[in-house]
Amino acid sequence: MSTAPRCAPMSWVQHTARFLLGGALLLAGTGHLTTLRQAFRAQVPTWLPLDPDVVVVVSGVVELALGAALIALPRYRLTVGVVVAAFFVAVFPGNISQYLTHTDAFGLNTDASRLVRLFFQPLLVAWALWSTGAWAAWRASRRGHRAVGEGVQR
Repeated sequence: MSTAPRCAPMSWVQHTARFLLGGALLLAGTGHLTTLRQAFRAQVPTWLPLDPDVVVVVSGVVELALGAALIALPRYRLTVGVVVAAFFVAVFPGNISQYLTHTDAFGLNTDASRLVRLFFQPLLVAWALWSTGAWAAWRASRRGHRAVGEGVQR
């Protein structure tokens, strides 16, 4: 008997979105370790008691691993989707810090552009959950829990 969440069938659009997100993470991770390394330092919060360059390198390696997992590990897509979404939540303070400290990077050279960017992070979280089927699996598990709970109350 398996306790793993059951995977619902996914559309070609979801598969394509998962591959695109994986590719974007691979590109971003590569940028962390190469030509965009200095720009990514702008997103490391000043209050974080770690060397900004170490944070950029480690987050780049994590992005490479997550991007590769999204593409190469479809069997584990639910778990990978949740981990990618959690990663996007974990790095969000860096985006907030960039806004609050008025730090220019990636063409975000106004407070308005940095503020608008903040609204895109939840979209990345949603993209990770939807494109991997993790959101649908979570909703299905919630329905199952409600049905079990309702059966007990009768």
